[in-house]
Amino acid sequence: MNTNLELAIRAAILGGREIMQIYSLPAAQIELQYKSDASPLTLADRRSHEAIMSVLAPAAIPVLSEEGAHLPYEERRAWERLWVVDPLDGTKEFVKRNGEFTVNIALVEGTEPVLGVMFEPNTSTLYYGEVGVGAFRVKVDENGDFAEAPVALPLAKDFEPGEYVVVVSRSHLSPETEEYIDILREDFEKVTMVQAGSALKIARVAEGLAMEYPRFGPTMEWDTAAGDAIVRAAGGRMVRAEDDLPLLYNKEDLHNPWFVVKSK
Repeated sequence: MNTNLELAIRAAILGGREIMQIYSLPAAQIELQYKSDASPLTLADRRSHEAIMSVLAPAAIPVLSEEGAHLPYEERRAWERLWVVDPLDGTKEFVKRNGEFTVNIALVEGTEPVLGVMFEPNTSTLYYGEVGVGAFRVKVDENGDFAEAPVALPLAKDFEPGEYVVVVSRSHLSPETEEYIDILREDFEKVTMVQAGSALKIARVAEGLAMEYPRFGPTMEWDTAAGDAIVRAAGGRMVRAEDDLPLLYNKEDLHNPWFVVKSK
């Protein structure tokens, strides 16, 4: 396994363990705050960030983390490679206590994600992938070791004849997304919508459990980089809705355009 991939896996699992320690606390102790954009921030976000940074440090690769310092583009543009990290993706789901949150870590070379790790600490499920090598899903035990043999993605799944499965956000279903799904209904006999929180929506496509995930709403690079790498490694695509071109990373503006994740 790629050394950087091993490092990212170890960092994601450690970050997830920190999250679950906070998850077990009473709601009054998670230190819920709100950022200037009204997005939530908790003690779990901060603790996970610190744990991840401690593991990634030996690689001496710059880190762009949601909870870290965001350096000016004039400095970032010189980076040939960087980690893109979301220490707790799905903080809203964390606060709601529905379990659908992840730790996301990607390695970006130039403007493209080349490997990604997504850890769902509530179920101890790890997704990881390296472009050109493959993508996998595996359960992790309490020691942070693989509890089973990794399963290659996408999975083989039988859908009903004419069925088209679309995964949508549990917390951010926009009118534009609903309009897009209405158009899909004109092309397919049965469009089934599956809801999920955080980057798990991207994982559902990588797993082969959904054909598509449209996102017509605001996201940041750290929300998608890990999932993008995993989808690419699994043979899928994450493309801009406007022109069907791949998403780019370490841009001057860290916001993503609207995009669609496709299984093929």
